[in-house]
Amino acid sequence: MEMLKWPELLIAALCFFALLYFRRWKYNPLPTNWPIVGMLPSLLVNMHRPHDWGAELLRQSGCSFRFEGPWFGHMDSLSTVDLADVRYILNTNFSNFPKGPEFKEIFDVLGDGIFNSDMELWRSQRKVGHALINHPSFHRFLEKTIREKVRNGLLPVLHHLTMQGRPVDLQDVFKRFTFDTTQIFLAGVDPACLAIEMPKVPVAEAFDDVLQILFYRLLSPRFVWKLQRLIGTGIEKRLGEARDTLDRFIETCISKKREQRLSRRDEVDLLTSYLVEEEAKGLRSDKLLRDTIMNYMVAGRDTVSSALTWFFWLLSQNPTAEAKIVEELLKAISQKKKNPSEEEVLLAFDTNELNKLVYLHGALCECLRLFPPVPFQLKTTIEQDILPSGHTVNPKSRVLISMYAMGRMEEIWGKDCLEFKPERWVCREGRVKYEPPYKFLAFNAGPRICLGKEVAFAQMKLVVATLIYNYHFEAVEGHRVVPKNSIILHMKDGLLVRIKRRVI
Repeated sequence: MEMLKWPELLIAALCFFALLYFRRWKYNPLPTNWPIVGMLPSLLVNMHRPHDWGAELLRQSGCSFRFEGPWFGHMDSLSTVDLADVRYILNTNFSNFPKGPEFKEIFDVLGDGIFNSDMELWRSQRKVGHALINHPSFHRFLEKTIREKVRNGLLPVLHHLTMQGRPVDLQDVFKRFTFDTTQIFLAGVDPACLAIEMPKVPVAEAFDDVLQILFYRLLSPRFVWKLQRLIGTGIEKRLGEARDTLDRFIETCISKKREQRLSRRDEVDLLTSYLVEEEAKGLRSDKLLRDTIMNYMVAGRDTVSSALTWFFWLLSQNPTAEAKIVEELLKAISQKKKNPSEEEVLLAFDTNELNKLVYLHGALCECLRLFPPVPFQLKTTIEQDILPSGHTVNPKSRVLISMYAMGRMEEIWGKDCLEFKPERWVCREGRVKYEPPYKFLAFNAGPRICLGKEVAFAQMKLVVATLIYNYHFEAVEGHRVVPKNSIILHMKDGLLVRIKRRVI
């Protein structure tokens, strides 16, 4: 019999190992820790769905899973959604779990901003941000900005798109809306990204590239992306180009604001506040201002647009919940005026009224539980420690907390954890039900709990209430809705909807 040639032998060997792998997977779906490459093959197989794959691993392994990466790849990590562990890491022993130098290296685009920094640098930035966000004048500025952008940007665009009768990418609309409002909050300038013409915005596109590439850095062996960065090729080349675009944009914002400071001193945007802080200390640091703006752009633009997109998709899949929100809004508006004008119909609510709407608040919380805009947190251990779950973490260990997985754990939210149930957040007395931050982690917990939580809720409630009261959004049948591989949980292919004017 003629001897088999090497191609046939190779194919036979591959088939044998494939059968062996799938036979093993049938009885143990957890990834195999292979010699040299570790669990990297399983990660590569699931790179099209890393968030859901991670949630499955944590469910199968009892809330904690240790990933073993390839040798010298610096990818070994402990993932946990154990509530005792989460509380311990984010609060009880907070000082032993900073972002760390590895996080700063991976996310170097963010510089020394509040998301990247630790210790005193983080505290000083948080102090300035806290003083601004809690100032009454900023709250007035916030509400005025959102209402004007809804009136002059969001509603005219939606009206135009409704009249055209064609499917609309609602995610693109929300990204444009939040890009504009964030720039007004940060620098007092409206870039008019949200307009009927839907202009191309290179800065916004650069931001999307940065967020996606940083995610791939996190899931790649360190030597791979470092080599790409060194020789300027692949996704690292794309990252460099996107970063240059963002740096030029931010540099222009800072330069214009410095010029304005010579004649105008009554503005309340964030950049002005930092310039006032500079003047008081006699310092000047364009790099710190650049890093600050970069971080707050991520916080303001991407997180809110992500939450709004997933919220309207969930409503399109849950008409009963939408009907209850409409009912709550009608009840609120009926207490104001019986015959409102057209302008009052379009902009029917203010933030004080919306804060009293319990079901609306619960629906937003439920959306954030299932689809947290920031789907994970990465920490680094300073000293060896033993977590409440019994897992040991060594110095410089990677510890990953998956907020996306937490919302899908029966141990945390019950057997109905995969269902969209706003009632989950309503007490018997009709008030909003409190859940501890380390369980509902959409806004972080402990000392690093999100400064902009109330700002985000105010913005989302005003947009949601205005749009739902005036329009009905129907998701286009057959359009694929899956999370994008990014450090922000956007939809990979956007959200195509048909918009109809609601008849009340």
